[in-house]
Amino acid sequence: GGSDAVRGAERWRLVANAAAEVGPALFFSLLIITLSFVPVFSLEGQEGRLFSPLAFTKTWAMLAAAVLAVTVVPVLLGFFVRGRIAPEQANPLNRAMRAAYAPVLEQCLRRPGLVLTGAVAVTILGLWPLRWIGGEFLPPLDEGDLMYMPTTYAGLSIGEARELLQQTDRLIATVPEVERVFGKAGRADTATDPAPLTMFETVVKLRPRDEWRPGLTTEDLRRELDALVRAPGLSNAWVMPIRTRIDMLSTGIRTPVGIKVAGPDLAEIERIGRRLEEVVGEIDGTASVYAERVVGGRYLKVDIDRARAARYGLNIADVQEVVRTAIGGADVTQTIEGRERFPVNLRYPQGYRTSPEALRTLPLVTADGADITLGDVAEVYTEAGPPAIKSENARLQGWTFVDIEGRDLAGYVAEAKTVVAEQVELPPGYSIAWSGQYEYLVRASERLAVIVPVTLAIIVLLLWMNFRSAVDVGLILATVPFALVGGVLLVWQLGYDLSVAMGVGFIALAGVAVEIGVLMVTYLNSALRDARAGLEAGAAPDLRAVVHEGAGRRVRPILMTATSTIAGLIPIMIGTGVGSEVMQRIAAPMVGGMVSTLVLTLVVLPVAWLAVHGFRGTASS
Repeated sequence: GGSDAVRGAERWRLVANAAAEVGPALFFSLLIITLSFVPVFSLEGQEGRLFSPLAFTKTWAMLAAAVLAVTVVPVLLGFFVRGRIAPEQANPLNRAMRAAYAPVLEQCLRRPGLVLTGAVAVTILGLWPLRWIGGEFLPPLDEGDLMYMPTTYAGLSIGEARELLQQTDRLIATVPEVERVFGKAGRADTATDPAPLTMFETVVKLRPRDEWRPGLTTEDLRRELDALVRAPGLSNAWVMPIRTRIDMLSTGIRTPVGIKVAGPDLAEIERIGRRLEEVVGEIDGTASVYAERVVGGRYLKVDIDRARAARYGLNIADVQEVVRTAIGGADVTQTIEGRERFPVNLRYPQGYRTSPEALRTLPLVTADGADITLGDVAEVYTEAGPPAIKSENARLQGWTFVDIEGRDLAGYVAEAKTVVAEQVELPPGYSIAWSGQYEYLVRASERLAVIVPVTLAIIVLLLWMNFRSAVDVGLILATVPFALVGGVLLVWQLGYDLSVAMGVGFIALAGVAVEIGVLMVTYLNSALRDARAGLEAGAAPDLRAVVHEGAGRRVRPILMTATSTIAGLIPIMIGTGVGSEVMQRIAAPMVGGMVSTLVLTLVVLPVAWLAVHGFRGTASS
């Protein structure tokens, strides 16, 4: 019985030693993964709401894992890992992996200069495609339905709007994939929807995907509809219903790009808007462009001549009373039918109200009973004016809506900005601001540009606290760009644009790459300590053997990490459905990056470690 107790104590001591060896590295690497997600928490607005649940879930899971790894796991190991434990070498799969890995590692260790130069070259070449990868705020989210939101010129009559709406609805309904079309012109019966008559909103309900023509995508359908629905004076915009609602609430711009012209005079703002329409329409990638006609409204003016009215014994109020009741109508009584009450409105017949000429003949009766007409005491004429007055930051504004296709948002706006700066002349006191989804892209980029370096600094500090060696910290940080190479190449191959979603993916990848790097360097250092302990004082250990030993012990865990990560993300990459676009942008950098991280950690990192330690060894001797 006594010997069992001794064996038990011995086993707990072994467990404690093993945990003490790996514990700090595990704890720090999990902490680093947790910290790497801090930039995601700094996002605000739409992108913040979209990604903060992901960041919170990951952070709490990782914090829990970090604590459990150094507290509960060693105790559970002590209780449950007993009996004869087969050594790692006994596992045939593990043996095969090490057998395949050893000669590759040996060849690389023999040519450290070549391997490291190759790694640097691969990193530079791998990150080169970043020049061609565009930028967008968030990937286009396919909501399953479409919304058609064309804009017409101001001054559209109600009859004409109704007719246009019916025509466009009928045209859209001819496409076989369309199940139902429902359009509205003008504003709904609510104060929160200040839509003018010139703005149509047509919701296009599509049939389920399996009923579509084979090989047809939403983008193809959008192009087909755009070619089909062409009417003079209509500038088309095909958008996603929910996304557009959110965009219109936050910036007022319903297209991906909007240009806001601000200044003191509406007529000048309209002139600049028309010029923008010409210039931006020429840029490659512009699907449609429409500048609001900010003075395109028609108003009927009744300008009362005070002197003439006074001659007839009338004052301004008398004449206005007639204009108000005769043209606008007045409620004279109400009728009660059961529980309902209806106002009875009285005004002159339509014949008196159809034109300025007819209005001039409106009869007025003076105080002394003389019959005169409105034309005797007032000028009646039509005048151009603003259909709606927009202002932002206490300045008058006119907006230009730009819909783009086949181009990335950031690249398009960069080109448009230069073209507009060269070709559109702004008088003093007028300014141009770029808005729409581009505004969010700029906001998110500026936020990340500050937070990412700060987070990196904290991670460097943590690494230094763990290793207390600037060399080891430098080794691990130098590996991050190499890890990103795979992600960049895969993203480029898939034709994705950089977006906030992809930023989140790259942040997650960098965290995992640093974690794997930390564990590899920890094992190499541990193998070096073991080797030194087995030698008499002053003798130098065989560094190559040390690397073979340390790296060989890491093959299985690193392969397991990479394979399980890739296997977990593949279903997301091939999945379809609402939201899959955003998920794929997060997963793609991870899938591509894990492949390059694997090569890096198993081949380049051991070689770099050997080169650094070999150099230090020769320098110190």
